[in-house]
Amino acid sequence: MKHWLMKSEPTAFAIDDLMACPDGIDHWDGVRNYQARNFLRDEILEGDRVLFYHSGKMPAVVGTARVVRKGYPDHTAWDPRSGHFDPKSTPDTPIWYMVDIRFEIKFDTPLPLTELRRFPALAGMQLLKKGMRLSIQPVTQSEFDFIVALDRADLPGS
Repeated sequence: MKHWLMKSEPTAFAIDDLMACPDGIDHWDGVRNYQARNFLRDEILEGDRVLFYHSGKMPAVVGTARVVRKGYPDHTAWDPRSGHFDPKSTPDTPIWYMVDIRFEIKFDTPLPLTELRRFPALAGMQLLKKGMRLSIQPVTQSEFDFIVALDRADLPGS
């Protein structure tokens, strides 16, 4: 099992939107970066855990999800009415991929990026590296566990 961080603008798709889906399951579509696509297509597997991250004005980890379907072609790329349309991608030669995720938990309090930077245990986390903008990033198990524990702990100085 691997661990991932997936970023979404909360105005486009928030953790509350995932919670509201039937069975808390929806597809993670619209990724149009080749490195993130490669993660979706080649590395993210059923059972992997996800930190759900709201990007934008108040960037924060807001909860967790679990992958319930490994990568498959992103059909939104084939729909000209979709905001994710790519005329180069076709059903016969897909370029873009997506996975299905299931809601697990919503944190009691979002964990802002500024707060995450305070913890030495997260110093190597890709999210915290300058210029790291990928919408899907690998996360170590220890980073994942530490962040989930932050939601459940009364840490000094938090």
